[in-house]
Amino acid sequence: MSKTAPLSLWHPAVILSTWFWSGLSPKAPGTVGSLAALPFGILVLYYFGAPALGMASLIALLIGWWSTKIYLERTGKSDPGEVVIDEVAGIWLTLHAADLSPLMILLAFVIFRALDILKPWPIGWLDRKVKGAFGVMIDDYVAGLIGSVLLVIIKKVYYGHF
Repeated sequence: MSKTAPLSLWHPAVILSTWFWSGLSPKAPGTVGSLAALPFGILVLYYFGAPALGMASLIALLIGWWSTKIYLERTGKSDPGEVVIDEVAGIWLTLHAADLSPLMILLAFVIFRALDILKPWPIGWLDRKVKGAFGVMIDDYVAGLIGSVLLVIIKKVYYGHF
């Protein structure tokens, strides 16, 4: 795909796809983007509950698909590290299965990042096979889904209930 006019840092697609520029971190942009998503996710979980954070995750997936599509088209890149809205959607999906204890929030973060970095099946398969903006988004969303299931299992073992 050919590159068109450069995107301004203030373009909505840049702001959203880099999650308010956190993805522009020179080191570990995926981790920085995931960390930048945590405060908002925790606030939604605290004030509105798990269903609202699950819905916010789905909205982030859809908005991320849109903003990433524009970002990819305008930059000519295929899966740039600075695009971290996929991490936002994924970490929120994992976090929605957590309670508000620091331990569960930390576990949600560690589980999601481990899945995103290690990319076990089907995450790695999606990362390799699904291209474009949807491909950028879907592997992290599935990592978030698997992370939420793992977190529920851990909660069951730790607390003895769901």
